[in-house]
Amino acid sequence: MSGIPRIALTMGDPAGIGPEIAVRTAALSKFKDNAEIIIYGCPEIIKAAAERFTGGKYPSIHQTGKMKLTEVTVGKEDPACGMAAMNAVIAATRDALAGKVDAIVTCPMNKASVNLAGVKFTGHTELIAELCNCQSYAMMQSAGNLRVAFVTTHIPLKDAASAVTKERIVEVAELLNNVVKAEGIASPLLAAAAINPHAGENGYMGTEDEEVVKPALQRLRKQGINIEGPFPPDTLFIESIRTRFDGILSMYHDQGHIPFKMLAFDRGVNSTLGLPVIRTSVDHGTAFEIAWKGIADTGSLEAALSLAIVRARTVKQEKPNE
Repeated sequence: MSGIPRIALTMGDPAGIGPEIAVRTAALSKFKDNAEIIIYGCPEIIKAAAERFTGGKYPSIHQTGKMKLTEVTVGKEDPACGMAAMNAVIAATRDALAGKVDAIVTCPMNKASVNLAGVKFTGHTELIAELCNCQSYAMMQSAGNLRVAFVTTHIPLKDAASAVTKERIVEVAELLNNVVKAEGIASPLLAAAAINPHAGENGYMGTEDEEVVKPALQRLRKQGINIEGPFPPDTLFIESIRTRFDGILSMYHDQGHIPFKMLAFDRGVNSTLGLPVIRTSVDHGTAFEIAWKGIADTGSLEAALSLAIVRARTVKQEKPNE
């Protein structure tokens, strides 16, 4: 491929805000002039969204289903909607692997809707990694210089502590360090959150930080990765501490997601690290309560598209003949 980046933008769950924010964002001149954006999904739903929210300015569409808006109960979980959203992601990922598009940007899906269809689904991150046959990957939330990568993600909290192993901490820290370098910071400084309150108080509030986290961080330092911690999670994200670092390692989902979304909900980007393809996403859900009302904020999707375009351009510059 040559020229401007080609971006596969998936429509998300038809019952949610995905189709609306997809057509509205794709219509913005700042993206139309800098990328070829193709919305993957059901043409009738995408066209209905365009007629309602962009005055009939139709985007480029790659058909991955035939569902119509009349078949959608807006704002409700529905297995047909879940599968329509999932099929768009599968098609976009396969096209990225085949080199037909330069990056994937995903609008929100509803996990319950997919599971209602009888398909075990924990999230975009795991689905795309499986399609890519990728074993070493991680989720990252980012907004400017605030980057949070996750050692564990979509598992029950009761399982999180046992899933935080020395090997997994090292793996995710390496992925985080690499992506920070890829964004132009030659010598990243990273921080790791502790698992337990007060970083375990030297073992009096849990032994995981002493037995797992600290040895993993020592191993990383021996490898030349500059990482500090473990920090008590309740203070790591205050401005005077977090702004010292180029990336933060969070041990479980809500430990990092809650502070990140408090700080950057309207501009946050979800990325999957370690994939053979570029994938970014919004950092919010389907927002069923405001779906198809024309009031959904597009800030997160705009940020996700911008980052995907930047990364795709970087790859094109590194591989000019492809």
